[in-house]
Amino acid sequence: MRVRNRKGAQEMLDARPDLVLTDAQAVKGHWADIFGNSHPIHIEVGCGKGQFITGMAQAHPDINYVAIDMQKSVLSHVLDKVVEQELPNVRLLLVDGSELTHYFAPAEISLLYLNFSDPWPKKRHEKRRLTYKDFLATYQTILPAGGEIHFKTDNRGLFEYSLASMSQYGMTLQEVFLDLHASDFEGNVLTEYEEKFSKRNQVIYRLEARFED
Repeated sequence: MRVRNRKGAQEMLDARPDLVLTDAQAVKGHWADIFGNSHPIHIEVGCGKGQFITGMAQAHPDINYVAIDMQKSVLSHVLDKVVEQELPNVRLLLVDGSELTHYFAPAEISLLYLNFSDPWPKKRHEKRRLTYKDFLATYQTILPAGGEIHFKTDNRGLFEYSLASMSQYGMTLQEVFLDLHASDFEGNVLTEYEEKFSKRNQVIYRLEARFED
C-alpha cells in the first residue's frame, strides 16, 4: 500500500520498541517470548494502515498477530491503531516480506495473510508477485505442515494467477470466493482497500490454500 511520506514516522516507530521490533533477526525462534504466551501467531505480509490486522486482533485476543511492511509511513499508521486500541497481541516488523525466514523459525507461525498485494501485472515482474512460487516456498518454511495462506484481492488477473501458482505448487485450494461480499462467508474483516473498493461495488476475490501435511 502506497501512502504519502509521514513526517516523523521513523521517530514514532523508534519510540515504541515494545511494539515495533527493531532487531528483527534476533526474535527469530523467540516470538512466544516476545508475546509472553504460546498462542498461535498469524502474520500479514503487506499490512496497509492496519485496519485488517487490528480488527482481527480485537476479534481474536487468543491469537498473536504480526504486521509486516517495508514502508515506515504505513507502519506508523498501524502503530497508531495498536496504541489507540490497546492491543497486546500485535507486534510490528519493518522488513522485506521476501526474507521472512530471517525473522521466523520453521513452523513458528500458524497462518499467513496476503491482502490486496501489488498485482505486478507485467509478465517480466512475475517474480515480484507475493504468490510466485519462490514466495510460496518461503511461506511453507515458516508455516507448519498443513499451514494455510488466506488471500484477498480486487485484481482478477492476480487472483487467477494465484490460483494457478498455488495449485501448481501442490497446495490444496480449500475455499475460493469469486465474489466475497455476495457470499455467505462469515467473520470477514475489511482492509482499507477492500472498504474503498466495496463502496464502488467492485468484486472482491478470496481464497484459502493449504500446504501438504
